[in-house]
Amino acid sequence: MNAPPCHIRPYQESDRTAVVELWNTTGLTKPHNDPHKDIDRKLKVNPELFLVGEVEGALVATAMAGYEGHRGWVNYLAVQPGYQGYGYGRHLMQQVETLLKDRGCPKVNLQVRSSNEDVIAFYQALGYGVDPAVSLGKRLIPDTR
Repeated sequence: MNAPPCHIRPYQESDRTAVVELWNTTGLTKPHNDPHKDIDRKLKVNPELFLVGEVEGALVATAMAGYEGHRGWVNYLAVQPGYQGYGYGRHLMQQVETLLKDRGCPKVNLQVRSSNEDVIAFYQALGYGVDPAVSLGKRLIPDTR
C-alpha cells in the first residue's frame, strides 16, 4: 500500500497542542521535561530547525534540531504510532540532515534511551552508530513541575 505523502514544514504556534499530544503519545515526555517550556526555549534558538510533518492535514511527526557551530543535535523525533513504518521518520531525518549540512554542520548527535531498542535500530538503519562517548548532564534550571 502506498502511504500518502508527508509534507514537512517549520513549526507554527498553532501546532503546539498537537505537538505536545504527539510527544505524550509516543512517550517522549518525562516528568522532568515540560514540553511547553521545551517548545518555548526552541523558538528562541534556530526556530527554523523545529519541523513538523503533516499527512492529509494532520500533524503526525516532529523533529527538533539545533546547531551551535560544532555539532548538530536532534531531539523530539516522533511519528504518530498509526503512521509509523511508512518512512515519515526517515524523510523527516533526511530534511533535518540537509538543513544542518547546509549550515556547515559536520556531524549530528542524538540521544536515545538505552532501553529503546526499536528506536536505536531505526537510527542504525539511517547510518547512525553508537559513539564511544558517555553522555553526561547537569540540570541548570531546577524542575518546577
